[in-house]
Amino acid sequence: MKTFPVIASILSHNELGEFISEKYNLADNFKCELFRTGVNHTYFMFNKNRKYVVRVYCHNWRTRVEIEEELKLLKLLKTHDLSVSVPIVDKNENYIQEINAPEGLRYVVLFSFAEGEKMRFMTNETCFAIGSVMAKIHNVTATKKIERIDYSANVLLYKAYDSLNVFFSDDLNEMLYLKEISSKIAKSFDESNLLENQKGVVHLDIWYDNLSVNKENEIIIFDFDNCGNGSLILDIAYFCKQLFFIETDKNEYEIKVESFLNGYKSERELSENEIQLIPEAGASIFVFYLGVQAQRFDWSNIFLTENYLKMFVGRIKKWLEYYEDKK
Repeated sequence: MKTFPVIASILSHNELGEFISEKYNLADNFKCELFRTGVNHTYFMFNKNRKYVVRVYCHNWRTRVEIEEELKLLKLLKTHDLSVSVPIVDKNENYIQEINAPEGLRYVVLFSFAEGEKMRFMTNETCFAIGSVMAKIHNVTATKKIERIDYSANVLLYKAYDSLNVFFSDDLNEMLYLKEISSKIAKSFDESNLLENQKGVVHLDIWYDNLSVNKENEIIIFDFDNCGNGSLILDIAYFCKQLFFIETDKNEYEIKVESFLNGYKSERELSENEIQLIPEAGASIFVFYLGVQAQRFDWSNIFLTENYLKMFVGRIKKWLEYYEDKK
C-alpha cells in the first residue's frame, strides 16, 4: 500500500502536551487540548491553577525570522508595561520549538494566556479602553520597522486580487468591483502623504476575537501573527470596520466608534488626514484577508466559494457606501 505525503496535519494533543511539558518543565498534571485549527493551530495547556496557549504554525506559513520578529515585538511591548500575550521561554532559554510533522517542519511557541472574556457586544467604556491600548501600542511602534511584510497597496490589494483570481474569474461582478476599488484606494494611499510617525509596526487584526476584557476594562491584546509594517491607521480602520458589522444599529455604531476614537486620541494624536482614510483603509484589509483565504485553501476550502465571495464583497461595498453617504 502506497504511503501518500500530506499538505497539512493536526498534531496529536497528547503527544504535543508531553512535548511541551518536557521542553518547559511543566508539572505532570498539565493537560493539552486542541482549541482551534485555522491559519495556525491553537492548543491550550492547562491545570487547575494556570493556562497557556500553544500556537503551532502551519508548514511554510511563517519563516523562523518572521516568528522571531513577532516575538521581539511582543517582548518590546511588554517592557513598556503594555497588556499583551507574551512568549514563554523554555528550560533552555529558547522561545521557538521545531516539530517534524508529516508535511514538514512546523514551528511551535508557548504564549501566556490572556485572562478575561471575549466581548462581541462592547460597551462605550470598553471601546474607549481598546482605543487607548491601541494608541499606547502605536506610541511604541511608530517609526519602527521589523523584518516582516510591508502592508503596501500592492500587498493589501493587488496581490490579494491575484490570489483570489486563482479561484474566481475576472468577469465576476465581485472581482470587477474589487479591481475597481483597488485602484481608487491605492490612489488615496499614494496621495495621503502620511507623516513618518503615522507609520510603523501594525497588528492588523485587532478585533474582539483577538483581545480579552476583564471586569475593570483592562484590555489584553493577543495573536500578533499578522504583524508587519504599515500605516498605523490600518489598525484603527480595521477595528472600526469590524465594529460596523457587529452593530446593526448604526446610531449605536457611531456612538461606539466615537468612544473608540476618543480613547485612541486620549493617548495619541490622530490627524484629520488619517481619519479620512478610515473607510478605504478598512476596505483594503478586508480585501487582503480575502487574499489570505485564497492563499490558504487548505484551511478555507470549507467556505471559500462564489457565494462566500459575494457575501464578503457585499460587506466591503456596504461599508464604503455608508461612508460615502455620510459625506
